[in-house]
Amino acid sequence: MGDSVPDEATAKPVERTVTDVMFLCTVDEVDEIRCGWERLETVVGLRGRKFFGAFYPSTGEYRVCVQAREGDDPGALGLETGTLPGGRYLRARLRGEPPEVYERIGPTFDALAKAARLDKTRPSIEFYRHRDEIDLLLPVADPE
Repeated sequence: MGDSVPDEATAKPVERTVTDVMFLCTVDEVDEIRCGWERLETVVGLRGRKFFGAFYPSTGEYRVCVQAREGDDPGALGLETGTLPGGRYLRARLRGEPPEVYERIGPTFDALAKAARLDKTRPSIEFYRHRDEIDLLLPVADPE
């Protein structure tokens, strides 16, 4: 793949607002993340929900997240609450069938990181737009 962002994942700068979420913490390992997603999808269901993955490089923590809605009871669901920070991000959109599309997440984030000045205070975010479409959001530092 080299050092550039793949053609199908052309990067664009975007601004995100803060998003309130409920989440489960996992370590950044494929099997742990997969188990986290299965558990989250079981407790909240899939219909009408927005799902996110958030990776915190400073701690190695991966959060399996769902956008919070009015009436949710995170404690009863066994979930923690928090926010996904807003701000400037570099976005690449991946399209493809699972599980193959998931295998492209890490390499695409690596390529994005080489093309931007990172903001290491915020997590990298995966926004699962559809079953076969994922926005990868890399936090970038404000221009000097």
